[in-house]
Amino acid sequence: MITPKEYRKRRQQLMKITGEGAVTILTSRPEYLRNGDVFHGYRQDSDFYYLSGFNEPDAVMVLLPGLKDAEQILFCREADPKKIIWDGPMAGTQGAVDDFGFDAAYDIREIDRRLPLLLQGCEKLCFKIGDNDDFDHKITQWVKAIETRKGQKSKAPEEFSSITHVLHDMRLYKSRAEIKCLQQSANLAAEAHIRMMQRCEPGLYEFHLQAEYQHHLMSHQSHSAYPPIIGGGENGNILHYINNNHQLLEHDLVLIDAGAEYDFYASDITRTFPVNGQFSARQKDLYEVVLQAQLDAIDCVQIGRHWNEFHDAAVKTISQGLLDLKILKGSLEQVLEEKAYANYYMHMTGHWLGLDVHDCGDYRVDDLWVELEENMVLTVEPGIYISEHSKAPKKWRGMGIRIEDDIHVSKKGPVVLSKKAPKAIAEIESVMRG
Repeated sequence: MITPKEYRKRRQQLMKITGEGAVTILTSRPEYLRNGDVFHGYRQDSDFYYLSGFNEPDAVMVLLPGLKDAEQILFCREADPKKIIWDGPMAGTQGAVDDFGFDAAYDIREIDRRLPLLLQGCEKLCFKIGDNDDFDHKITQWVKAIETRKGQKSKAPEEFSSITHVLHDMRLYKSRAEIKCLQQSANLAAEAHIRMMQRCEPGLYEFHLQAEYQHHLMSHQSHSAYPPIIGGGENGNILHYINNNHQLLEHDLVLIDAGAEYDFYASDITRTFPVNGQFSARQKDLYEVVLQAQLDAIDCVQIGRHWNEFHDAAVKTISQGLLDLKILKGSLEQVLEEKAYANYYMHMTGHWLGLDVHDCGDYRVDDLWVELEENMVLTVEPGIYISEHSKAPKKWRGMGIRIEDDIHVSKKGPVVLSKKAPKAIAEIESVMRG
């Protein structure tokens, strides 16, 4: 659990980076209608949540470094007893101060009157430029309100700066508390993957496994971090398959890509296993290639190594494996140079992980791959996908295999947060028998 003290420290760090004379403004995510008068379940904007821990709509955060007694201000909905009866607790302005550590809080309905006064005399205005057209328009209105005021103090900001890059760079490095949240998220997801392995049998439908997964998460006050992918047989070759409505057949593999969200932090785990609980000889051969590729890639997740090194390691192992199985022809050098492997392995080997399952952060800066540093968290997820329509020998067609784990970059080397989810062939078969 992230404490109000840590959220406040993050806001202080951001103000230190922007400097005195710069005001930062961030807005919450709005509510969205699903249909009729029914809203989607609310989930706060990740950047806003990272700085506040505040999970309500209709809120605006204002950070004013150097302003005595009120550097950190939140505009939010005032607690409404009638609304609370229908929708549950609201923080209100008092809760924003008492529970979330803001210096001051005001009713969101007062923002058009108060904010221009707060912005007077500031030199630079920092916000997520282009992220929300309506909010960009609001910023323009507030600045114009300052310009139309009379008097020497009515000086509007002359510089506008995007806060996105700075904020996303902060989010790239995880604190101890964040690592604990990510570990708990991975543990819950791993347990749910085990449950699906134990329940799986021929004749069930993909959605039956999804139900087992969601049951486990909801039983532990968690939920899916993204729509789960549960692809049996040929569906395992569809990278973002989410229909999850086909029957699981006796001799097929099932590929499951499913992560949990715990205290807003995501896990992202993929496992592939035989529907009947026993890998065939061909399934073993292809699976072992992917597993070795993942192990080789994880070995490269070290402080000081570049982002693309673990991808290159996975590509090399997969390419050699496809040659050994006679799915590809030629030399390893030819396959790598011509990218012939891309017919069967067409995506990158990982992504950043955090408040978002595909978390923020650059992968390249000035055409150079980012160097891995302590307390970054990422996924490693190589795969081989051989569709029924591929040019591979017929005996390999219809198999899609991906293995994905969540990795913490540490001084001790790569720490696999999702290690509780079985991935060795013997472990998987043992779990499924049990």
